[in-house]
Amino acid sequence: MEDKLIMIMDDGSEAEFSILESTKLGGVDYILVTDAPEDEDGECFLLKDMSEPEDEEALYVDVEDEDEREAVMNIFEEMLKDEISIERQ
Repeated sequence: MEDKLIMIMDDGSEAEFSILESTKLGGVDYILVTDAPEDEDGECFLLKDMSEPEDEEALYVDVEDEDEREAVMNIFEEMLKDEISIERQ
């Protein structure tokens, strides 16, 4: 069973994502999620947890810094190399 994540978007709508993998780097939690149904191709998104320990809900944001994105994606690619193929754009 895949872990699911329901995100409330900026416009108030909800979107469901499947969590492909998670990792921690430099004390920061990252998740790689997809909007595709299981066993189908789709887009994946790299998200960074910006919530504080006392927050009741997690606050995830896109990783925009190219160096940070590259470093974390390299980790996820290595972790998932036998399971999925990630094409960078």
